[in-house]
Amino acid sequence: MLHVLKRHPFAVTAFFRHSLVLTYAFPREVLQPLLAPGLVLDTYDAYGFLAIALVQTERLRPSFFPPLLGRDLLLTGYRIFVRLGNAASALRGLQIIRTDTNQRWMVNSGNLFTHYNYNLCQAQLAERPGEIEWAIRTPGKQADVQVRAWPADTPAPLPSGSLFLNESEARRFAGPLPYTFDYEPQTHSIIRIQGVRRNWNPVSIRAEVVEAAFFSHEPFCRATPLLANAFYVHHTNYQWLRGVRTPLNGTCTG
Repeated sequence: MLHVLKRHPFAVTAFFRHSLVLTYAFPREVLQPLLAPGLVLDTYDAYGFLAIALVQTERLRPSFFPPLLGRDLLLTGYRIFVRLGNAASALRGLQIIRTDTNQRWMVNSGNLFTHYNYNLCQAQLAERPGEIEWAIRTPGKQADVQVRAWPADTPAPLPSGSLFLNESEARRFAGPLPYTFDYEPQTHSIIRIQGVRRNWNPVSIRAEVVEAAFFSHEPFCRATPLLANAFYVHHTNYQWLRGVRTPLNGTCTG
């Protein structure tokens, strides 16, 4: 019954001091094989999207704990933009395929209570006047990341070569979306986690991606990643609600 624990069984609260989301476009055939049953790739023209989210997280804790008991960490998440079902009313959300953090306690608890695939990494965030730099180091360079961003220059134009025509289109794939979806093979169900955010106003930012090693591995190495947008938000509260199970041939349950 360990799979029941991984349903995100309680709400979690945190404060995001810095959050940078880099969204990359890939041909849909590259991302499609990674999708869980019941999920459909959210596309724009012939492309699907995978985002790298880099977050400085503070006071993360179960929501019934006081802020004093929260803990600080750095997170890097890889997620695909998806929909739950094909209908016009299908919910938009994200399927997380990998998460890296610099705190072992988060690896252990995250892999016990979620399907987010936590891995331990070394992470540094350096703040300089008008500039922030993330540096993530992982075993075997599986998902090393180095990114520089300039919050003082916001709002910035979309990255050169972006397939979006304007910021309004790009914002649809800025992330995070209202939902995260996990697949539970033991019950052939989707676990849906809703995110609740306050003061959430991401702005387009100028960012330089020095390294994104995750894309040098299969299946991403079959195509050239195209940086489609870079959005930044800071000093905001975030909460993940308790997961809801949706059998793929039935109705929702708590």
